Amino acid sequence: MLGCFDHVIFAYYFILIIIAFYFFIFSLANHYEMRRFTKKPEIFDGPLVSVLIPMRNEEKNAQKCLTSLRNQLYKNYEILVLNDNSTDNTAIILEQIAIEDSRIKVFNGKPLPEDWYGKPFALHQLSSHAKGDILLLTDADTEHNPASISWAVTNMQKLKADMISGYIGQKFLTFGEIIAVPLMFLLTGFILPLFLNRITKLSWFSAAIGQFIAIRHDVFKAIGGCESFKKRTSEDIYMSRFVKKKGYSTRFLYICEFVYCRMYEGYRPAIEGIGKNILDFLGKNTLLLFFIIIAILLFLFLPFPLLIYNLITGGSWLLHIVIINIVYTLIWFFIFFGQRLSLWYCLLWPLMIINFLYMGVWSLFRSISGKGFIWKDRKVT
Repeated sequence: MLGCFDHVIFAYYFILIIIAFYFFIFSLANHYEMRRFTKKPEIFDGPLVSVLIPMRNEEKNAQKCLTSLRNQLYKNYEILVLNDNSTDNTAIILEQIAIEDSRIKVFNGKPLPEDWYGKPFALHQLSSHAKGDILLLTDADTEHNPASISWAVTNMQKLKADMISGYIGQKFLTFGEIIAVPLMFLLTGFILPLFLNRITKLSWFSAAIGQFIAIRHDVFKAIGGCESFKKRTSEDIYMSRFVKKKGYSTRFLYICEFVYCRMYEGYRPAIEGIGKNILDFLGKNTLLLFFIIIAILLFLFLPFPLLIYNLITGGSWLLHIVIINIVYTLIWFFIFFGQRLSLWYCLLWPLMIINFLYMGVWSLFRSISGKGFIWKDRKVT
């Protein structure tokens, strides 16, 4: 019986080493892919760009977001903002800014229909007013470098891409944000091989971050606009998937030099904001999420407690588990290096994985129980 158990332990550690080095190579390849194809802004005049910004109770962010977008080096653009039934001072702030700049047009949102979620419906309303050849979708909590629109146009034209998105710069002001928000980087660290996004038309090999998406207006119409993902919390991912399904090209790039934001204010909003998208990302497949939680527990989290155990007991597998933990730490090191964030964050990866497990279980429970999620004072399921 002991011999059989030893074989199981050997197989487990062998699998762990294979997985760790696979993800290490995977993350380096994705880092190279994004760096290789991301172009510096070179085009400062060209097709009309319509910047679309939904705002719901954004009195803290409206001024700085729009100020950054008013000061763009690109010449030919309009800014369309939707006041999505805000109950704070967002409407007053928007009205004042629109008076100061004729490029900014403010629209009041219609009541939310039952068969829509808030952000897709807000973008749907804005897109109906857009005149640009390119739609640039961004969030109210973003701040833009003066070259951000130029960056979008340059990369779309130089790469001949129909849609581009990527990681923008992130600001963390609390420890809770540090161990929760970087979980979004799992996408290119452990999930999606970006070279397949570039060379295949399979929709699952596509990605986007809703904080910054540039898409050709005719392509947006060809996929059915926001109607195609009108009841999705991860509308960005589904937009990119529908673009792929229609045979168009998407690219996922680094934008952290040109756009940045504080994504969530504190630990709990980060957990709820990211957690609500996990099951939606998986197509509402609760069984798949369950198996993913088990796999992450066994192969991404367990190596760290095993390291502690082997250090205390002087176990015979100490060298193996030390190597595995070093490799996982290096993966996160390169992720944070690529994002120009503090490199010591890579030492916190066990806490980040614990948070992902918590969010996964929480998302699974909220879905199975029918409780759903509350976001921007609205229920989503």
